[in-house]
Amino acid sequence: MAPGAPAILIYGYGNLGRQDDGMGVVFVEALEQWAEAEHIPRLTFDANYQLNAEDALAVAGHDVVIFADATRDNIERFAFRRLTPQPGLSFSTHALSPEAVLALCAELYDRRPEAYLLTIQGQSWEPNGVMTPAAREHLAAALEFIKPLLRDPARLSGASQPADPPQ
Repeated sequence: MAPGAPAILIYGYGNLGRQDDGMGVVFVEALEQWAEAEHIPRLTFDANYQLNAEDALAVAGHDVVIFADATRDNIERFAFRRLTPQPGLSFSTHALSPEAVLALCAELYDRRPEAYLLTIQGQSWEPNGVMTPAAREHLAAALEFIKPLLRDPARLSGASQPADPPQ
């Protein structure tokens, strides 16, 4: 790892068996292949069906965390925003929000990494379907947005976007 370079965790989540819902996982898989081919240091990758309390430990070991997930929200293609810890009110410790994972990280490990959420616009959520063409385009745009930021993590601090940048 380069001296002074932040340790970055990229964590995608979603259900690969429900069409566009798995984009967070596919995002991580694509970035991991890219980072290996380009020899980008200091990156760690993880993916799961949903966020859980146990993820707070993985988050605690990094300086920066980027969560990636599909969304039904009305956005153009993707959105990228900074996160702050927020305790989650939940019946169980399963299916936590990224903000709740960050709050657990702060409470249990006294660590507060810089954190972001990248949401990618999905179109369809049917079981056992393939990702829609629109979702593949949105995923490609999100990947092109994040790659320069991972090459130069100092640019992350000013990168929050309410929606994807204009073409």
